[in-house]
Amino acid sequence: MSCQLAPQTINATIAFHGHSCPGLAIGMRAAEIALQEMAGAGPADLVCVSETDMCGVDAIQFLTGCTYGKGNLLHRDYGKMAFSFYNRGDGRAIRLLFNPEAWGDGREEFTALMAKSGRPDCTAADRVRLATLRAELQERLLRLPAEEVFFVRDCTEPLPRPARVLDSRVCADCGEATMESRTRRFGGRTLCIPCFARVEQKV
Repeated sequence: MSCQLAPQTINATIAFHGHSCPGLAIGMRAAEIALQEMAGAGPADLVCVSETDMCGVDAIQFLTGCTYGKGNLLHRDYGKMAFSFYNRGDGRAIRLLFNPEAWGDGREEFTALMAKSGRPDCTAADRVRLATLRAELQERLLRLPAEEVFFVRDCTEPLPRPARVLDSRVCADCGEATMESRTRRFGGRTLCIPCFARVEQKV
């Protein structure tokens, strides 16, 4: 089944992100699947672990309510178009892995034009073609059945711990308060991560 989000919801998601693009469409489809699979999860129960920082993460924040500020959106910098969703209420967990076949035939040309768009040799015709491909790919990703956009699997990774409020420690170098779990000890001193990196290069 194609995307069932209402047009006004799609437009609101685009407005939140700032522009429309295929990556945002991928995030919309991921959020749509998650909300269907995790139906009944309360606002505090749904957790998302994103393995990418691409545009689609904004759609997931906007549509599911999972946000960095609430601690129920976590980023794992694995460079994969994959999203895991957990329901703290019943323990259900799924992992959505993007199916590269969903791009269809326009992906290579789109990627090449995206790379060219920031170069001096990018022509007006190139920019028009890029805009056309961007719209076509977004429409395709919203039109395809969900099962052709993502592989949906049970998630084997454990449920992330709830966000906690921890004490702060003052960095001995810069003097700035730093959450205790993000401090480092070096030479008998407590340092924040940036100050630690300046004195210890093997990190």
